[in-house]
Amino acid sequence: MKISLTILSFFIWFVQPVFSQTDKAIYDIISSVSSSEIKKNITTLVNFGTRHTLSDTVSNTRGIGAARRWIKQQFEQINTECNNCLEVFYIKNLVKKGDNSRITKDVWVVNVVAIQRGKKHPNNYVIMSGDIDSRVSDPNNYLADSPGANDNASGMAGVIEAARVLSNYTFENSIVYLGLSGEEQGLYGGKGVANYAKENKWNIIGVLNNDMIGNIQGVDGVIDNRTFRIFSEPVPPTETEKQRKLRRFYGGEVDGISRQLARYVYKTTKKFMPEMNPMMIYRLDRFGRGGHHRPFNDVGFPAIRIMEAHENYTQQHQDIRTENGIEYGDRLKFVNFDYAAKLTAVNCINLASLAWVPPAPKQVSIGGMVEASTRLKWEPVKGVKKYKIYWRETTAPYWQYSRVVENVNQFTLDGIVIDNYLFGVASIGENGFESPVTFPSKIMKRP
Repeated sequence: MKISLTILSFFIWFVQPVFSQTDKAIYDIISSVSSSEIKKNITTLVNFGTRHTLSDTVSNTRGIGAARRWIKQQFEQINTECNNCLEVFYIKNLVKKGDNSRITKDVWVVNVVAIQRGKKHPNNYVIMSGDIDSRVSDPNNYLADSPGANDNASGMAGVIEAARVLSNYTFENSIVYLGLSGEEQGLYGGKGVANYAKENKWNIIGVLNNDMIGNIQGVDGVIDNRTFRIFSEPVPPTETEKQRKLRRFYGGEVDGISRQLARYVYKTTKKFMPEMNPMMIYRLDRFGRGGHHRPFNDVGFPAIRIMEAHENYTQQHQDIRTENGIEYGDRLKFVNFDYAAKLTAVNCINLASLAWVPPAPKQVSIGGMVEASTRLKWEPVKGVKKYKIYWRETTAPYWQYSRVVENVNQFTLDGIVIDNYLFGVASIGENGFESPVTFPSKIMKRP
């Protein structure tokens, strides 16, 4: 009998999937995201009537003032429940009348910020943002009802839910939960916070901007509750002329810091939520349109946009009405709360992963011209013993191959010809979480 039990125990152990404690934490985070909480938060935001940037700031029941105070209260309530784990405050900027055609009077653009401070690297930040404001057909009409259920109460509700879920954990890096205003008037909220981060020397690992995460039926009739898009710019607009010239000869046209962040989100999602279908879109944003990740890109931070795959334009920036049997307007009835919860979970697992990662190598050098192998060297990261070298074919969108190395800060990939691949290096923490990939920025001389 003892032998049979031993064999049975071994069999049970062998066939069961083996998850690390960090993997378990990620799966627990996914299961903690609540569609009912998201529905409640979206409903509350819709019930403020309008959240137009120029709308009422005095009323407690209507307008953007009431909405942002309520969002701040939600963060403060979460802070109470997590024993003061959040720092909650406003970042605001005065925008003067006439700054553009959509600013018809002086207005304070007020953003709501909640920071969950990292225990090891408090000045390293990963940010999830959503937009507070809404609009109808006329971007200057701040009096009409503008529910903004999907655009963008869905993203803002996702941010609040992420704070509720992740406040139960401690992280090495800081997480910022961010409600941005002034998006529809000219991305003013993002500009204000990006400048604040720059002035305060924040080291931003990545910004995950969520703008419309609740619609599953497109204007083209396609219904899809699993696919979502990740928009990312190819290279930072802040690069120097020298960097541009180097890229022309050595490659990296699609390997900027925001594109690496997009690949990170893609990889993490495919690993932990394989039922989801992330689409990497090689564009800063939708054709001719903008979002609140762009101001962070403009000053050199890695930032991407996460959103639904199938938009319905009859429900965006529309007066509430019915014409020819079509209901126009961004109403609560059109939001799919389960889908919004899925995309919120995507954000949560990437926020957590990035908040648990060690710093990425600051600089990677590469060599191998007219050689049979590729040489890589990187600045060692304090406290990091393991690194992962990635490479892929030049036409591949995602990293295909990898090799873990330990206790070194340089390595030669024998037999891998530099001309045929693109390369990068990531740090691996003791907890197993990997940093985003650092693409080579310096050329090594031949030995």
